[in-house]
Amino acid sequence: AQVQPPMNFLLTGLNHKTAPVDLRERLSIPEGELASVTEEVMALPGVQEAMILSTCNRVEILIAHRDSAGQEDVGPDLSEYLEQRFGLADTPLRDHLYHHREVEAVQHLFRVACSLDSLVLGEPQILGQAKSAYNAAKEQGAVGSNLEGLLQDTFALAKKVRTETEIGSSPVSISTVAVDLARRIFGDLDGKRVMLVGAGKMSELAARHLAHHGAERILFANRTFSRAESLAQKFGGRAIEFDSVFAMQDPPDILITSTGSQKPILSADHIQQFLIRRRRKPILMIDIAVPRDVEPEVNRLEGAFLYDMDDLQSVANSNLVDRKRQAEVAEEMVAAEAIHFEQRRRALEIGPLIAGMRHTIEHLCQAEMKRVSPRLQSLTKDQEAAVKMLARGLTNKFLHLPMHALRNAAQSGDVDAVRAIQAAFDPTGLREFPPAEDSCPHTGIR
Repeated sequence: AQVQPPMNFLLTGLNHKTAPVDLRERLSIPEGELASVTEEVMALPGVQEAMILSTCNRVEILIAHRDSAGQEDVGPDLSEYLEQRFGLADTPLRDHLYHHREVEAVQHLFRVACSLDSLVLGEPQILGQAKSAYNAAKEQGAVGSNLEGLLQDTFALAKKVRTETEIGSSPVSISTVAVDLARRIFGDLDGKRVMLVGAGKMSELAARHLAHHGAERILFANRTFSRAESLAQKFGGRAIEFDSVFAMQDPPDILITSTGSQKPILSADHIQQFLIRRRRKPILMIDIAVPRDVEPEVNRLEGAFLYDMDDLQSVANSNLVDRKRQAEVAEEMVAAEAIHFEQRRRALEIGPLIAGMRHTIEHLCQAEMKRVSPRLQSLTKDQEAAVKMLARGLTNKFLHLPMHALRNAAQSGDVDAVRAIQAAFDPTGLREFPPAEDSCPHTGIR
């Protein structure tokens, strides 16, 4: 039986650091399409396992792959897939993508789950999103032993970082940054009318932060009215029908939107009408949805102040001195765990290779013993047993050094050395030794 080449990890994606919001929203994958996209990725050449993480700030595809052509370190062209799948051939998409392989892919995933790669350092939502992505991939049968082991280690490390560092102290998120921005602009939220459009987790976090800072008259609007009612009851606000948003005669001072709509729900005309009804008093809009809920053209209106996810970056970067110190500790933990994970994985992968080496040498030893057996017929049973013991001892001693070298090469990631040792024990180059009729089939090393 042939030993399979090792499985390899490849992570391709873009995030808030590498791509503007208008490009991120074009790649955003709605929850209802996640299953079909996962199936498409699984159908790509060499892909054995896959998981897709799509959030407001990133779209990433993680795969475990094996290339049948022998180029297992290359993998499928995920850039081409993304261009074709989302109709982006006319954009410089590849300029915004990053590609991480093997231990770099492991370390990147660890950093994402530990919130070291988030727009808001230390925000807790990303771990839940990563777990949701894992569950969705598992439901599609796209998670095998390789991603299972990696993701379980990822979740354990994220918990450890939260426990052993203070990176998550005074929890913040995009929602809380949005509220902090409103506080900076208005100074005090007492008496300000606030409306939240959308009733998901982001809106609930924003409502909690708003209530904490004195906002008392919070309106909630959502396509599913019962969800809006639930949040209104929880935070002492008032729920309104979704369609009522556009006809409000007394528009709010602060409008925060976070829906799952695939196109803007508030146009420049809508906001123009709001401004007229407010007698030109300014209105602050914070759009924390991707794709965006508010047309960018709204920024051209006098009295309309619109902030989207990219605008929140500067707010998120302030007052993070202590978090950054904690992040340095977390980064060290992530780097060490990524190396340990890769060493464990490679050590497990060379198990069949070591078995193959031993079977090859034992097969040759048996063949040689059979070849000289006519010359050993005069030996007593004890002498024959001593010769066989000598052969086994020499086999073990001959194997010790190459097996030790193979383990070291695998743990250090020296692929060339691993392949050289494999080639040295390739049985196809040793066919001048006739096989022993009574021996077990040996394992080839390729």
